[in-house]
Amino acid sequence: MQREVQDITTIDRVIHEPARLAIVAVLSSCESADFKSLLNLTGLTKGNLSTQLQRLEEAGYISIAKSFQERYPLTTCALTSAGQQAFKVYWQRYKALGGALSLE
Repeated sequence: MQREVQDITTIDRVIHEPARLAIVAVLSSCESADFKSLLNLTGLTKGNLSTQLQRLEEAGYISIAKSFQERYPLTTCALTSAGQQAFKVYWQRYKALGGALSLE
């Protein structure tokens, strides 16, 4: 258990923030998602979602593509390979800690 507790102190704080964790969790389950889908799935406001996406992009965890569909702007996001790996490590550490704890 000591190792799992020590590992949690090195957890990725970029992903650990709840709004970003929700975004990364959604993107880990699909190839890509557009801004509107992320809004609906995460329940974030437009401003908060935009800010969190920017933070994830700066960390190199997501790529953001902007285009137009007909005459409307379309923002599409996808996890990068670095983002996939970071989420995998994050989730392994989180599960290991949960398995090591006895809450009964």
